[in-house]
This record gives sequence, structure tokens and C-alpha cells, in this order.
Amino acid sequence: MRRRAFWSTAMLAMLAAVAVTAATPGLAMLGDVVFPRHTGPGELPPAVFPHWVHRMQFKCYACHDTLFQMKAGANPVTMDAIQAGKFCGVCHNGKTAFAVGFSTCNRCHR
Repeated sequence: MRRRAFWSTAMLAMLAAVAVTAATPGLAMLGDVVFPRHTGPGELPPAVFPHWVHRMQFKCYACHDTLFQMKAGANPVTMDAIQAGKFCGVCHNGKTAFAVGFSTCNRCHR
């Protein structure tokens, strides 16, 4: 019974965190990966990868270590690479998931 209560509470907490993230576009939650940008003021904000949202749908091995190394800074993710079908672009191609382009910038850059 305690185990069920623990997992129910953990699931509710995770769903609440996802709901807060979805409702607050500029907020990065614990577990999210923020890709820093080295630009001036008024430029596009950093991209935020919602790790927990993806983790609820996929097993770790779907992305690690085939698409991404599990070490901060080890993946040279650029928009050119994504648009060439690498990294995020493997799925975010308009077929598997929303396409990456000027109309979807704010989905990641928040």
C-alpha cells in the first residue's frame, strides 16, 4: 500500500510540474536542458528541452547514446544540424513531431 501511495504521489507531482511548464512558456523545470546562446540583448532566447515530457513518452535509449551523449556540452546542437535531420531534427521533421522552422521558434526558444 505504501508503494502505491508513493508512486501515485510521484506521478501527481510529475504531472503538476509538466502542467506548470506547459502553462508558463518561459519557465525551465528541473530536468529540462537549457541550451545557452551567446548573443546580444533582444535576440532569440535559449532553447529549453523539456526532458521530462519526452521521458514520459520514450525510453532513455531512444535518444541516448545514438542521438545524444549523456554529458553536458558534449552535443554540438545547432539549428543547421537540426534542420539537416540530426539531433532534435531526427523526430522534429514535420512527420514524427512538429517541424522546426520560423513558425515554431517559440516552442523551444522561450
